[in-house]
Amino acid sequence: MPTLSTHQIAQFKQDGYLFLEEALTDGQLQGLRQDFEKWKEESRHHSAPYGDTFDGRCRFDVEPGHSFETPALRRIASPIEISDIYLEVMRNNRALDALEDLLGPNIKFENAKINSKLPGAATEIKFHQDFLFEAHTNDDMVTVLFFLDDVTEENGPLEVVPGSHKGPLYEHWHGGVFTGAVSDAIAAEMAPKAVACYGSAGSACLMHTRVLHGSAPNLSNAPRTLFICEYLAEDSYPLHANHIPSKYMYEVVRGKTTGRVRCSNYEMAFPEMPTGASFFEQQAKA
Repeated sequence: MPTLSTHQIAQFKQDGYLFLEEALTDGQLQGLRQDFEKWKEESRHHSAPYGDTFDGRCRFDVEPGHSFETPALRRIASPIEISDIYLEVMRNNRALDALEDLLGPNIKFENAKINSKLPGAATEIKFHQDFLFEAHTNDDMVTVLFFLDDVTEENGPLEVVPGSHKGPLYEHWHGGVFTGAVSDAIAAEMAPKAVACYGSAGSACLMHTRVLHGSAPNLSNAPRTLFICEYLAEDSYPLHANHIPSKYMYEVVRGKTTGRVRCSNYEMAFPEMPTGASFFEQQAKA
């Protein structure tokens, strides 16, 4: 039985994103929050990015100004490798049920991360398209952003440009530097068209990999933490290294392995593989 209505499917195809209520159960939400709070408390004892990931980079990223008194943990790479509940949710959630209606019955996992804006966090995410970080044979890829906190107008909500997934793939290289963002001119043109995605904790936003999106700093006293999982059609294959690799990458989470590959027609420059704890360092170059 389909999870999404005919109207919801049409809306995703038209806009490139879809808000989904109750994407997590109460138990899943509580477990995800508990582990994040544990990591936030641990971060108080570090003054720089720390921990080890699959490819030897730091797992935990803190923004400038992070301190014991005012923790600013902003990124955790592949939390599914260090938490049973994050792995469980990645493999089984209501958003995955919805993705079967959008991508078909056979779905793979690509990568996972946590992006957090704790109260007063200054990090701004500039407009970009996820696909420019992850070239694949086709672009049937969806980023699922699970809200671990209530997302409001004040705490730096995701902002998407409806319909931009049907448009061009914009350059993220500028002046020979991979900035992980579109040009200032494109950002200025698109910003008035952007729509903010608000919602209660436990909800999710499903976003096509080509959709232009970004977010502003957190100007409130409330946190805004997202657990982000990227999924793709089983017949889509990577054309370069995964920028957030894990031992679970490309696991088939719904359906079966078909042994087939499907290609779409597009052109883009390969991204620069990050060497730091997160792409925030790449965007800082802009």
